[in-house]
Amino acid sequence: MAEKSRQQPRNVTQKLIASHLASGRMKAGEEIGLTIDQTLTQDATGTLVMLELEAMGLDHARTELSAQYVDHNLLQTDNRNPDDHLFLRSACEKFGLWFSPPGSGVSHPVHMERFGKPGKTLLGSDSHTCAAGSLGMLAIGAGGLAVAMAICGQPFYLNMPKVMGVKLTGMLPDWVSAKDVVLEMLRRHDVKGGAGRIIEYYGPGLKHLSAMDRHVIANMGQEMGHTTTVFPADDAVRDFLKQQQRVDDFERLEADRGATYDEHDEIDLGKLEPLIALPSSPGKVVPVREVAGEPIYQAYIGSSANPGLRDFAVPAMVVKGRQVHERVSFDINPTSRQILENLVKLGHLNDLLSAGARLHQTGCNGCIGMGQAPATDQISLRTVPRNFAGRSGTEEDKVCLCSPETATASALTGEITDPRDLDIDYPVFDESTSFYVEDRNIRPPAQHPELTVVEKGPNISTLPQFDGLPDKLTAPVLLKVGDDISTDEILPAGSRILPFRSNIPAISEFTYTRVDASYPERAKKYQDHGSMIVGGENYGQGSSREHAALAPRYLGVRVVIAKSYSRIHWQNLCNFGILPLRFTHPEDYDDIEQGDELALEALADTLEQGKRLSAKNTRSGQRYELTHDLSDRQIRMILKGGLLNLMRESLVA
Repeated sequence: MAEKSRQQPRNVTQKLIASHLASGRMKAGEEIGLTIDQTLTQDATGTLVMLELEAMGLDHARTELSAQYVDHNLLQTDNRNPDDHLFLRSACEKFGLWFSPPGSGVSHPVHMERFGKPGKTLLGSDSHTCAAGSLGMLAIGAGGLAVAMAICGQPFYLNMPKVMGVKLTGMLPDWVSAKDVVLEMLRRHDVKGGAGRIIEYYGPGLKHLSAMDRHVIANMGQEMGHTTTVFPADDAVRDFLKQQQRVDDFERLEADRGATYDEHDEIDLGKLEPLIALPSSPGKVVPVREVAGEPIYQAYIGSSANPGLRDFAVPAMVVKGRQVHERVSFDINPTSRQILENLVKLGHLNDLLSAGARLHQTGCNGCIGMGQAPATDQISLRTVPRNFAGRSGTEEDKVCLCSPETATASALTGEITDPRDLDIDYPVFDESTSFYVEDRNIRPPAQHPELTVVEKGPNISTLPQFDGLPDKLTAPVLLKVGDDISTDEILPAGSRILPFRSNIPAISEFTYTRVDASYPERAKKYQDHGSMIVGGENYGQGSSREHAALAPRYLGVRVVIAKSYSRIHWQNLCNFGILPLRFTHPEDYDDIEQGDELALEALADTLEQGKRLSAKNTRSGQRYELTHDLSDRQIRMILKGGLLNLMRESLVA
């Protein structure tokens, strides 16, 4: 029977997982361990990763390749960000990582340009690591501690996902591009529709999508809450690697004839139209024509969600010889030094500037709230992946997500415009004829890491140590929140807060302040005693930043009870010793009031014996039946107070 099973046709996802399976069975819902070939970290999350590697006593990275990028915290308004840049550079030298310095570009497209390889696994401390699925990789976003463990040579654990096969047919019409494909997926499946799934694209329509088109689609799969997105490694991937002068890294990887999927969807590319996600959710998607005519303040081109050369060249060709509307800030955010140099050499940058564009440095910038914030109560059209409220840096912002074509057309007219309504021929751009490869700035691992002294500025603090989960806990519900709470709401990003990313006591002062400004002070009163949070569906969607688990734990949160969780945040809660429980009966959520005190007893025995948990409301006397999705490994981890404690214990043993 086993021999027959091995001969069954496999899709690309199954091939990738089977070739990296370290433990477990490929049965949906069961925990599996995966060997990791490559890792990716960026500066907003990588500083903690380096501190974790230091705490674990790593001498040298155990992966095939690990790379650290500086792309988020680029504003140097005081010493904190540049100090951390020096810390990251020296830590990379110490631990044997590649280092991409400020100005080299956004991690995801740069990793794709320089390091991505078909058939490999990639684990990244950024939720949009899934973008590398465009090259036929199994690329997954995770919390920094999970990535640190992978750098140390440990497997990455997750529950085996289902595989959703999406068949693509037809060819995109003029003025419709890859962003509209993933917006169509979000229109159909919303921000929770990918939970517990890997999305794999296949079909005849693929031949019309370049590797960078696929990057756009794979990147924003994260906004559906998926595990990752997978594309085959076919001729389009070979052409991309040839363009990057890395054709020797190409390995064809396609689904077997007759391969099947757990779930199915199909998109006729030829029937798509320009789409737009309205404030303040990536899932609030409508056709552009339905909201056309609304005046805009800003049109923003760039980010990891639209990072390709064509995503800038097509707008440049549209505005050539024209002027953007006098009311519009037309922001150009190149995503890598290579892209910027190609725009210069091809003359496209001059066309953008002549039309009135504002040029910003290569990096994440406005996407993560680092500059380019829109004016109050004004619409901003952006090619970024997320539009959660306040993420732009402006409270109560009106950020819409759209394609470069829609953003550029609207920049010309001053209002939301369906690009098909422009009296302009759709530009034809072929980047295969001439392409400049820039790979001089990324620094390889040091030859003599033992000579390196890690540089720590005054903003770097040591990681706090946490005790294990008590067997009996009676604690207040200090906060009750609704559905789709994002990590941006739990621990905001932006230029004011993220510079504290290496200082947990300092950054914890901002925990949940976008929801309840009084929360940090209230939580401190129960820091030693312990507290709880109650949430709705899809708790913790969005960014992978583990600060959104680490800061609440520092403030004393021991238990979160929610209707359901976003995968990465759920894993981060486990990693830092917070017990994530689910309501067996979701309607019990309505019975709990903020300020109620809940009592849990015999936690260790109940968790270890796999029994249902019960929480008693001391106000009403009501009991709530609770459950969880924890593996035996995660239960041990939480009882010990988190993954670092478990790792230290194993090292001592």
